[in-house]
Amino acid sequence: MAIHVVKLGGSLERCGDIRSLACRLADTPGVVIVPGGGRFADTVRAAQDPLALSDRACHAMAILAMEQMAHALADCAPSLVPCRTLDEIETACGHAALWFPAHLLLGAADIDESWDVTSDSLACWLATRLAAPRLTLVKAPGALVRDPVRDDGPADWSARGLVDYAFPAFAARFRGIIRLAAADDASALDELFPSSRTASAA
Repeated sequence: MAIHVVKLGGSLERCGDIRSLACRLADTPGVVIVPGGGRFADTVRAAQDPLALSDRACHAMAILAMEQMAHALADCAPSLVPCRTLDEIETACGHAALWFPAHLLLGAADIDESWDVTSDSLACWLATRLAAPRLTLVKAPGALVRDPVRDDGPADWSARGLVDYAFPAFAARFRGIIRLAAADDASALDELFPSSRTASAA
């Protein structure tokens, strides 16, 4: 079964959408959920200057923020299969997997330890490692994920603040399809749930 990596942005937690999306995705085989850091990562950012923390320390703490969000999502959607290694993800592909990122990311030599790399780039890194054919980044409701004037891509997304600074470089190494979807874009979200499309067509 083909793997579809889906990153749920931490901003979804602030508007209450992340729980419902996680529960829906839990019934979608082949999905691998990558959690954003949400308010846990915000706490790291807020602590950096008062504590004079290095970017390296904050990078590690932000990964642990993603790990905390994974624990939260596991509680919201208990049928998600918790995975920490690539082998565990591949074994779980007949179900919906939830990535706990600390095991693979802390100290990873090929990832810059700075705020230039956030959960968007880390989701792309995982999708590349898994040779996944699809990566979807789910953004907050109202996010302008499409440029009405031209077909845009990773560099444009980064320039518009939709993804982090490092994302275009990570995207260049990914051989699959990358999509951005706002959490209130029903047609875009329907593509995450094949069973919903099948039911609608019946």
